[in-house]
Amino acid sequence: MVKEVRQRYNEAFSTAQYEAFLQKIHTDFPNQLEFRVAETPIFVPKSLKNKLIEACESIIDTIVSPDFKQKTQAAIPKHQFVPNENDHSSFVAIDFAICQNKAGELTPQLIELQGFASLYAFQAYIAEQFQQHFYCPENYSSFFNGFTKESYLAELKKLLLGKHKPENVILLEIYPETQKTRIDFAVTKHFFGIEPVCYTKIIREGRQIFYEKEGKKVQIKRIYHRLIFDELETYPNLQTNFNMTDDVEVEWVGHPNWFFRISKYTLPLLADNPYVPKSYFLHELQTYPTDLENYVLKPLYSFAGTGVKLNITAQDLDTIQDRENYLIQRKVQYVPVIQAPNGMVKCEIRMLYIWHDDAPRPVLATNLARMSRGEMIGVRFNKDFDWVGGTVCFFEV
Repeated sequence: MVKEVRQRYNEAFSTAQYEAFLQKIHTDFPNQLEFRVAETPIFVPKSLKNKLIEACESIIDTIVSPDFKQKTQAAIPKHQFVPNENDHSSFVAIDFAICQNKAGELTPQLIELQGFASLYAFQAYIAEQFQQHFYCPENYSSFFNGFTKESYLAELKKLLLGKHKPENVILLEIYPETQKTRIDFAVTKHFFGIEPVCYTKIIREGRQIFYEKEGKKVQIKRIYHRLIFDELETYPNLQTNFNMTDDVEVEWVGHPNWFFRISKYTLPLLADNPYVPKSYFLHELQTYPTDLENYVLKPLYSFAGTGVKLNITAQDLDTIQDRENYLIQRKVQYVPVIQAPNGMVKCEIRMLYIWHDDAPRPVLATNLARMSRGEMIGVRFNKDFDWVGGTVCFFEV
């Protein structure tokens, strides 16, 4: 994207550097990294940075509108409604494909958004590793709004812990030791002392919940929520003493209901936005678009690209029974914008917001990015490629 910076980075790059970079991650967090980290960060010019921020803030305007909760009430499945919902999400993550407009300029196009945590701790760590192992110009930063690594981690700590001691806050997942993103759990524990705890290990006594730590029962007062309901339902025979839908005395950071409210369900609410491709709830369509080949089918509640269908026909849509759980979205054309030593690579950028309970709007803090040569961004579409995978953007300051 920034020709001079990219050229200098690529000329200085070596496989030995990359192997040392990966080895440092494995040394710091043994057996935790299970997804591919790309060979490079992405360097984003100020012009594209400004468009990304403009796109994000226009979407945030919809999320903070007074009627947003009313409009998204139907997004929460009745059997997955969790009590004690707060006024807004603790996190907003917004994904953009990097495309070209008619004038040939780089422009972001919304792919999806989520009111759910992402790799908030790992991204601070990996940005620093890139800076320590590779060429990264000083006038670029992975953070926004004046944040440094230190001030960002302080703000994130405040959000995650609230008024509680680390031992009374847990990171909730299902079998966290097997999750592909478990390195973020390890980095979160390293930075903040928050234990990842499996859903099946929580002990409920009346309206209080506990977990065991070093042989002692510890009360859980706050949950850093990282559990996807979809995944939980793939284990129908779980033996648990606690259900997420129980009315218990606990605070949620990232309340589960916001996973549903700020999601693909929100896309059709973002009408007439130049950064948002047209989207339609399938059950509300009286007739299909005549150019259906230019649309993609997405389940409302899937995660990591599961169930997305790129090439659809009217017959495909007619066979869907639970139409209220799907939408169609106009396809976007990713443009290969990153020069690798052996060709051009596409990318997707996720802008990461944090939102304190007493704040009127979320604050843009950092980012995550993914590079791809495949048909889609996900890992399974990029097997056997190099210069692909998870990374971070450094934005021109």
